[in-house]
Amino acid sequence: MAGEQSTLEKVYQAIVIDDEGRACRDIPDDACREEPRNFLTHVTSLSLSKLADGLIDPKLVLSWLMTSVGAPGFLIGLLVPVREAGALLPQMFTAGAIRRMHLRKYAWAGGALVQGLGALGIFASALMLDGAQAGWVILASLTVLALARSVCSVSYKDVLGKTVSKSRRGTATGTAGSIAAGLVIMFALLLVTELIERRTLVLGGMVVASACWIAGGLLFATLQEHEGATEGGETAFKVAIQNLSLLSEDRQLRLFIIARGCLTATALAPPFMIAAASSDAQSAFEGLGFLVLASSGAALVSSAVWGRLADRSSRKVLLVSALAGAAALAATAVASVLGWLEAIWVLPALLLGLMIAYQGVRLGRSTHLVDMATEDTRAAYTALSNTVIGVVLLGGSVFGVLAQFFGNAMVLGSMAALCLAGAWFSARLEEVQAE
Repeated sequence: MAGEQSTLEKVYQAIVIDDEGRACRDIPDDACREEPRNFLTHVTSLSLSKLADGLIDPKLVLSWLMTSVGAPGFLIGLLVPVREAGALLPQMFTAGAIRRMHLRKYAWAGGALVQGLGALGIFASALMLDGAQAGWVILASLTVLALARSVCSVSYKDVLGKTVSKSRRGTATGTAGSIAAGLVIMFALLLVTELIERRTLVLGGMVVASACWIAGGLLFATLQEHEGATEGGETAFKVAIQNLSLLSEDRQLRLFIIARGCLTATALAPPFMIAAASSDAQSAFEGLGFLVLASSGAALVSSAVWGRLADRSSRKVLLVSALAGAAALAATAVASVLGWLEAIWVLPALLLGLMIAYQGVRLGRSTHLVDMATEDTRAAYTALSNTVIGVVLLGGSVFGVLAQFFGNAMVLGSMAALCLAGAWFSARLEEVQAE
């Protein structure tokens, strides 16, 4: 056992080398003693979850799969809103129930297991059905997956805040993102080389994603989590009302939510980028491997860097990533107007830039929210923020209407402006990592 602990300590110190010798800042001493093991459990479980996310990416992989089974276009257009909003909107109501749990690791573990079942549903639908029937069942399976993810999302930050010290949380999530991205890149390379028939490979990815979520959930349940406060969990409706009042009471929370709302453009944009290139001789879906490679490559090269920077200043990470997203989207709009997207390498290159910004937004807002909140307010802040953003994402469906009447270039330009607004609000956030 001593040898095992020594090995864990060595691996832990190798990852958080900048923090060697630093005392835990905001977790109890008993939790601090368990931190090396918990840190590595977080990294491994989250790596498996993020790998599964990459294998069923609705913006790229599921869009291609739905097309391959002949699903109607309007169903394909619902993939991203269902996946994103379905993972966020329920949190206003699940936060209360999760708050009543002394050990919230089981909420994340259970959510991961259900996500695994949802991935199996997508696999079975694509294997046995076609046309609109396949599309509806795939969308239903994705809905189940998204709802389970909402449980994971609202519980994860609370568990992370209880088991990993303030100065190392961004490093944990960033490291997991880089590990997962490296594995997704291998999947993308297989798609590019076509050593395995594309449809067979995509369907196999669904099965692997299911296994990753189930394994990640089982591992997460082994975390050494100490019982937390359960006040404020009487009823979901009461918690929702109490959370809404925070919008008028906490100016920094309002600024954070507005900034995050503007930066949802980085999540909504990829389908419109692909649509802007659809007039090319090449079909966007024929280049699936290159697009997945660009997306996963962005996570690989930037997640760990964004994570470490977020541990120093999540506010600056949000600001810089917002400006980077605006640049990538504006460049895509210009390229669309000038016809430059006809070159096969242009769209993957622009998607790479946007996904680097997107990773910064994800790491920056996650770390900022955890460090801005206290142990008593963390679950409430998370639920309220994610619920508001879920509504914003559903409202993002209006971009499809705008694209139909005004074109994809105008939509991409509008999204670039939203990113600039996100940068403006991010600049007005406080430095929550200050000692």
